[in-house]
Amino acid sequence: MNGFRSLKLSLRFILPLAIAMGLLAYAVVPLVDNLTLRWFVRDMDIRSSLIANTLHEPLVELLQQGNKSRINSLLLRSIQDERLLALGFCSDKGDLLYRTPTFPKSISCSSAINNKVGNQITRLPEGAVHVASHQIATDSGLKGQLILVHDTSFIELRSADTRKYIILLFIVLGLVTSLITVFVAHLSWRGWMDGVRAMLKGEGFLKPFSHQDVNSELQPLVGDLKTLLRSLDAERRLADDSTITWSPETLKILLHKQLVGERIIVVSNREPYIHSKKDGGIEVHRPASGLVTAVEPVMRACSGTWIAHGSGTADRETVDANDRVMVPPDKPEYNLRRIWMSEEEEKGYYYGFANEGLWPLCHIAHVRPIFRTSDWEQYVKINQRFADAVAKEADSDNPVVLVQDYHFALLPGMIRKLLPKATIITFWHIPWPNPESFGICPWREELLKGMLGSTILGFHTPYHCKNFLETVDRYLETRIEHASSTISRRGQFTLVESYPISIQWPPPWQGKVPPVEQTRKEILEKLGLPSDQMLAVGVDRMDYTKGILERFSAVERMLELHPELVGRFTFVQIAAPSRSALEEYQTFEARVHALEKRINARFARDGRPAIILKAEHHEPEEVNRYYRSAQVCMVTSLHDGMNLVAKEYVASRDDERGVLVLSQFTGAAHELHEALIVNPYHVEQTAEALYQGLTMPEYEQQERMRSMRALVSDFNVYRWAGRMLLDAARVRQREKLATRIRRDS
Repeated sequence: MNGFRSLKLSLRFILPLAIAMGLLAYAVVPLVDNLTLRWFVRDMDIRSSLIANTLHEPLVELLQQGNKSRINSLLLRSIQDERLLALGFCSDKGDLLYRTPTFPKSISCSSAINNKVGNQITRLPEGAVHVASHQIATDSGLKGQLILVHDTSFIELRSADTRKYIILLFIVLGLVTSLITVFVAHLSWRGWMDGVRAMLKGEGFLKPFSHQDVNSELQPLVGDLKTLLRSLDAERRLADDSTITWSPETLKILLHKQLVGERIIVVSNREPYIHSKKDGGIEVHRPASGLVTAVEPVMRACSGTWIAHGSGTADRETVDANDRVMVPPDKPEYNLRRIWMSEEEEKGYYYGFANEGLWPLCHIAHVRPIFRTSDWEQYVKINQRFADAVAKEADSDNPVVLVQDYHFALLPGMIRKLLPKATIITFWHIPWPNPESFGICPWREELLKGMLGSTILGFHTPYHCKNFLETVDRYLETRIEHASSTISRRGQFTLVESYPISIQWPPPWQGKVPPVEQTRKEILEKLGLPSDQMLAVGVDRMDYTKGILERFSAVERMLELHPELVGRFTFVQIAAPSRSALEEYQTFEARVHALEKRINARFARDGRPAIILKAEHHEPEEVNRYYRSAQVCMVTSLHDGMNLVAKEYVASRDDERGVLVLSQFTGAAHELHEALIVNPYHVEQTAEALYQGLTMPEYEQQERMRSMRALVSDFNVYRWAGRMLLDAARVRQREKLATRIRRDS
């Protein structure tokens, strides 16, 4: 009897609920369809605009030349994107001059130019398409219209899936609600007496849920939803990236369109060009620095000002009255503003706090960090000097500033005080340690607060981002959104994101160097080695984090395991002197030289050493010659940010030969999966990888190298900078909107 009464009660709720669910689904499905269509149309508009802006300059140039074949080739290459169906070019008189074979016959120039089918989803005999037109103009006037046709058949498929899932969702909701209703009715009629007895005993019938309880239970779902949205946003950004060919021209267009032509201000300790006195004259050279290798091409593309420490013996003699000099020397494209330091300031700020404190702290390379109050005081002083220079060099109150590396952890916060509207992008080129390790630093809170003055804070890998978020969570009172990777402190938002750094592509030497075989012959002659000598190379600064000692030990072990290679193999180590004023580096360099001598004493044969150590500076062009000559390049860092040597070696091998032996503790190992990945602490594993590289068949070398070259080509330094600048542009737009809303409210 009680069951029957429960069923009747349940039906009183279930039937109206089912009817309500049906009506709601009937109303919601068309609304979702319309909203989805509007989203996709806006997405197609944005994609069309991006593609048109990218093609504008090369198309104008080819039109002026009248080169029909190259124009058709450009249009054909551009429709490789599966969604971009066709491209056409109409003259200003409405004549279709150029078109891809896929261009729909039912679309005329007049209809596209007059916007009769533009910027909307249109059904044609060929199917549903999105058509957009873009003006192509030169200094001499309007040349015509670029017509972009996107295939939109996928929209109908996704809309059908959406409708199906919505209907399924309402069915599931109805079933779940019905079950809950039946359960409640059952409890109401059969368990109410037990409940009353329980309450009379003080046990309670049902434990009430507080607002906090509900939030805590829903929090995992909310977190998962945010993570999903962030993943979808990342996929969208990646898809947008794939439609753009990243180059210097792309960056210029980006700055003009997204950042209203802003000039970039770069701040780093290391300067891109050093003037030194030599033999009564002045010579210019590029320092051995991964940072300079990455950022210098970006500055040449974007122009602006690079602020750095003037450390060359002739630097003061080559600047003007405002401490500026135009660089590069052979083709000036941007300003280099030099900052001067006394010997005491450099010792405390650079050698002391930065390189005896932060460097070993972040690298966790078995060297004890040293922190002194006097070094900290110099670090604060120099950071403020650079902040004042940024404010002086800025030509507006909201400049775009790129702060580079661990020498300037305080600088973003100092710039924020001087220029509150500035867009500050800080990139940390070295690893970020876990919270426990970072806690060793006596001034950890001050450093974190300074870094959170950044609009965007970039690291090489998501792992480093995660470590930073956890460090801030441990030591500062902030609001952290892990799902969106943002930190809010006193009204200032900081986006913490991974931006894997890369190198210039195409390389600056492309097409200007002799073939690999000729280069190899010249290098072997220079080294005094026979033409059939096997060669491997390592290129690093003389630094204890680079794994040079471990690399030499692997060479020694390889020769022990494979004695047939003794006298037939030589390893060349290029090691530019670095921080030689520090005792730790002096000791390390002495150990490297001692190990080299010991190994050569065992394995040198007939004037052919097992290891050639070149502890001196080499210009990038000369390093590239060694890359092209070596069968194997060894990168065995014990802990590193990215290590661009790996990507430089890949870029140098236009013959698609050579093998990269790469430490698992580098950021590059997360991208260059076709390298031979090793644990540099495991001597036998590294030795065997070296032997495998020397004996690898050419077809396998080609497959591996071709894949890595494609990745470095696509994910070049312009893409690295472009992603950061695009994110900065989005943040600036949001801040402007927020300011307007506050003003109007």
